[in-house]
Amino acid sequence: GFCTPGLIVAVHDLLDRVPDAGELAVREAISGNLCRCTGYGRILQAVKDVQRRRAGKP
Repeated sequence: GFCTPGLIVAVHDLLDRVPDAGELAVREAISGNLCRCTGYGRILQAVKDVQRRRAGKP
């Protein structure tokens, strides 16, 4: 959908600045992107997965 690029850019920027950002910080970072496609649960899980991979954890 149209929301995906905005979510990716917002999260990429946040994780570049704060690699270990918590859920509240992630929610704040993506708050400007309205997404009706999936809700935000899967998006938040994907961010956690990215953080784990960047930290070198499986």
